[in-house]
Amino acid sequence: MKQKLAEIEQTATEVARTLSSEAELQQEKARFLGRKGELTAIMKGMGRLSAEERPQVGALANQVKERIEALFGRRQEELRRQELDRRLSTEKIDVTLPGRRSRMGSKHPITKITEEIIDIFASLGFGVAEGPEVEKDFYNFEALNIPKDHPARDMQDTFYISDEVVLRTHTSPVQIRTMLQQPPPVRVIAPGTVYRRDSDLTHSPMFHQVEGFLVDRDITFGDLKGILTTFVDECFGKGTGVRFRPSFFPFTEPSAEVDIACVICGGSGCRVCKQSGWLEILGSGMIDPEVFKAVGYDPQVYSGFAFGMGLERIAMLKYGVNDLRLFFENDLRFLQQF
Repeated sequence: MKQKLAEIEQTATEVARTLSSEAELQQEKARFLGRKGELTAIMKGMGRLSAEERPQVGALANQVKERIEALFGRRQEELRRQELDRRLSTEKIDVTLPGRRSRMGSKHPITKITEEIIDIFASLGFGVAEGPEVEKDFYNFEALNIPKDHPARDMQDTFYISDEVVLRTHTSPVQIRTMLQQPPPVRVIAPGTVYRRDSDLTHSPMFHQVEGFLVDRDITFGDLKGILTTFVDECFGKGTGVRFRPSFFPFTEPSAEVDIACVICGGSGCRVCKQSGWLEILGSGMIDPEVFKAVGYDPQVYSGFAFGMGLERIAMLKYGVNDLRLFFENDLRFLQQF
């Protein structure tokens, strides 16, 4: 085997001198050092050696490998220098021509608001979870207390792939998947893309949501209000007015819509807020005990809250955008403002 190692090193040395391109070099390097290379085959066969021979042959094989790697490394540098010399001698550049400036890119406003929201909730101790966009009916509806005959399904405008498979209508299925995988306490947000059959100035068939939920012992509606009030202060500025209105969601009870004082008129009333002084930003509530039963949590021991918001709506309010479709048209005149 020692003789074979010497022959491999000698062959590699001779081959390296004849290489004329980096493509040839990589091919020949793989021949000797690749996963199926000659030296690799030798090293794999060391298990057949005796206990006395194995350390000696192993050390020699490593030395040969290092020398071959160095040999090909030096030859690669030589080839690159030769290629550079060739290009310098044949390619001419007119240095008097005006330069072409590269346009600076920037993050999309939806990406910016997503990262900002993640940072806010991360500072409050929330982790981030993700799930599939093509979702089973069980996770998207049934485990969230929306059985097949429930009228709330009509609110979702769902894209069905089959009777049991849908494009997810919200990121709430991630809540179910997370709770099935880990016991309480759980504190997670789930940003992602969702789909509904809707399209106008304020709706898109594809948009983005952030679902958030917290489960532990003795969690109350007061905890929900505290977390969401802190979020509003961080996202829209301290002192922004917040109110909670009773509402209905199948997977939370009690449920509430969360409004903020209009960011346009400051709460005095304008066209944007329809003279009410308030703008709805998200839905929330205490997780329904039926949801806990679906994931194996004991509702007598644990309680929790959940909330969900549309990222486009938050971005429209924060950046003063009046047409949701602008986020998807990729008009540089719009995107360059961010």
